[in-house]
Amino acid sequence: MIIGEFSGRVDEKKRVAFPKKFRKELGEKLIITKGYEQSLIIVSEAGWRALLEGTEGKPFIQFETREVQRFLLGSATDIELDTKGRFILPEFLKAFAGITQEIVFLGLSRYVEVWSKERWDAHREVLEKNIGRISERLVPWEIKKQKHE
Repeated sequence: MIIGEFSGRVDEKKRVAFPKKFRKELGEKLIITKGYEQSLIIVSEAGWRALLEGTEGKPFIQFETREVQRFLLGSATDIELDTKGRFILPEFLKAFAGITQEIVFLGLSRYVEVWSKERWDAHREVLEKNIGRISERLVPWEIKKQKHE
C-alpha cells in the first residue's frame, strides 16, 4: 500500500526525485496528471484506470463524464525516471499546482499526490481543523440514524 509523506525539491533543471518507497510500490512506468485541490497525481501505468472510476461505462454524451476525462486524461503525461529516480516536471503541471521549489508527496493507497509545500501546509491546516466533520459526512445516513435510536 502506498502511504506516507515525503518532502522534495525541484532542482535547477526542473527535475524532481520521486521517493524510493513510492518507486518500489508503483514501479518505473508512471503517469502524472492534474489532481483535485490544485495538486498533481502520480499513478502507475497499471493503476491508471482506477483514476477514471466513476467515468468508465458512462455515456460519452454525458457532460460530466467528458469533463472529468478532459481534466484527468487531457493533462496526463508519462514520467520517465532516470537512474536516480528523478523526472522532469512538465511546466504546465508545475504552474497548475503552484509549484516553485519545495514539494510534498503524499501516498494515498493507490496513487501519490504532489503538492507545492505552501499549498499543502495551508490545506493540511484546514483539513486538520475539519476532519471530524468531514469524516462524519462519509458515514451512511442509516448508520447515523441507528446511533440516535
